[in-house]
Amino acid sequence: MEELPRFTAAAVQAAPVFLDPGKTVQKAVSLIHEAAAGGAKLIAFPEVFVPGYPYWNWTMNPVKGGEWFERLYRAAIDLPGPHVDALRAAAAATETTVVIGVNERGRHSLGVLYNSVLIIGPDGSLIGVHRKLVPTWAEKLTWTNGDGSTLRVHRTEVGPLGVLACGENTNTLARFALLAQGELVHVANYISLPVAPKDYDMADAIAIRTAAHAFEGKLFSVVSCSTISEEIIDTVAGNDEEARELLRRKRSALSGIFGPDGRPVSDPLIDEEGIVYGEIDLSRCIAPKQMHDIIGHYNRFDVFSLHVNGKALQPVTFEDPAPDGALTGPWEPTQPTESAMIDRA
Repeated sequence: MEELPRFTAAAVQAAPVFLDPGKTVQKAVSLIHEAAAGGAKLIAFPEVFVPGYPYWNWTMNPVKGGEWFERLYRAAIDLPGPHVDALRAAAAATETTVVIGVNERGRHSLGVLYNSVLIIGPDGSLIGVHRKLVPTWAEKLTWTNGDGSTLRVHRTEVGPLGVLACGENTNTLARFALLAQGELVHVANYISLPVAPKDYDMADAIAIRTAAHAFEGKLFSVVSCSTISEEIIDTVAGNDEEARELLRRKRSALSGIFGPDGRPVSDPLIDEEGIVYGEIDLSRCIAPKQMHDIIGHYNRFDVFSLHVNGKALQPVTFEDPAPDGALTGPWEPTQPTESAMIDRA
C-alpha cells in the first residue's frame, strides 16, 4: 500500500474586500502566500469569499435589496476569467491546493448567480467546481440551485477531497454522497452569520456539523469561515442601528481543522481574522473504521440505497450539432472520470 499523505492544512478566517473582486482576489493571493510560508499544502477559504455575501437579504425587504442583487451580480466572477487565473497562479507559485468560495455568474442567463467553490491544484489547474445545491433561507433571493454533477470527490495531492458550502454540511445525504466516493479530506466553508435567529450560535453550529462529519466519516475536515468587517457593516447597514447591532453579534464565525475522532487538531479560531494551521495524517483514518465504517461493513446496502442524479441540468438540450451561436464553456460539469473519482482498487 502506498503511503497516505501527511501535510499541514490552513483554514483562513477573513473578510473580503466587500463587493470588490479584484481587491478581494489580491487579498486571497496574499493569504495563500502567507499560509504557504507557514507550511500549508492545503489552504481553505470561506464561502463566497469573492467578493462577499449578500447580507442585505437578511436585513432589508426584498424590494429594497433588489438593487444590491445587481451590485453583487456585477461584482461576481466568470469561469474561466482573470480572477480565477490570478488564484490559479498563486496556487501554482506556492505549490498548494486551494479551495475558495466565489460568486459565479451563470453563462446561460443574465442574472444567474451560483454559490460556487473552486478546487485548484498545486500546478494551477482548476480541478473542480462545486455549486451549492440549496441556498439557505434568505439566500434563495440571490443564488440559483446547483446540481448533482458537481457533488464529486476529487483525487488531489493531499488525498481524496470533497467540499460543501455552509448549510450543505447539514444535509445528511449530500455528505453521504461524498463519503461513498471515498472522501478522506473534507472542506466546509461558511460565512459569518450574526443575522441568524437570536438563539442560534453560529460558532457552535459550525463546530457541531464539522465534528459530526469528521466522526461519522472517519476523516479530516477543514472548516473556513469569513468574518464581518466594519466596511461590510457600513456598506450594508448604513445608518440603520438595528442592522448594525445585528451584524456585530459575537460567536458568528469559527474556523479550524477536525480529525477522524471528531476532535479539533488545533484550537479553533472564533470571530477574529487569522489563519488556523493543523497537521493532517490520513493514516489516522484507518483504525477508526474497524468500529464504524458507514460506507463499508457498518452499513446494509441491501436495506438502504442512495440514488444521486449526477447529470448537469441545463435549461435546454439540443441534438448535435448545436445551433450556430450557442454558448458553450470550457468548463462544464461532466460525469465522473477516473481523475475525478476515487480509485477503489
